[in-house]
Amino acid sequence: MTPRPFHLAFPVHDLDRARHFWGEIMGCPEGRHSERWIDFDFCGHQIVAHLAPDSGDRTSNPVDGKEVPVPHFGIILEMDDWKALAKRLTDAGVAFQIEPHIRFEGQVGEQATMFFRDPSGNAIEMKAFADDAMIFAQE
Repeated sequence: MTPRPFHLAFPVHDLDRARHFWGEIMGCPEGRHSERWIDFDFCGHQIVAHLAPDSGDRTSNPVDGKEVPVPHFGIILEMDDWKALAKRLTDAGVAFQIEPHIRFEGQVGEQATMFFRDPSGNAIEMKAFADDAMIFAQE
């Protein structure tokens, strides 16, 4: 199957803060919008910030010794792009829930990963693999 762009709609508490975070800090071009939602181009995928100020119910699961927030979403970047994003987020003062690091080091599925939240608390994981063949590899 040829990969196609995905679509993800997620709740935000404040559209202006979402616009700043996703547009300015993350560098995602804005698409269509209304007073209740905004489309963003997230590395060629369509994500939609929907105004939902009362959304909640977030938890975590342990992965490789860290508490990974659930739910979360993100993109698998090229390693150089991942490093550039980690620097851009750090320079912008974004607080990491899990700092940029290498997960499963020396094991099948070794990957660079970082977790942070948008202004509405949505968890984002951005990751990269030195070898994309490891994306779906099993032990």
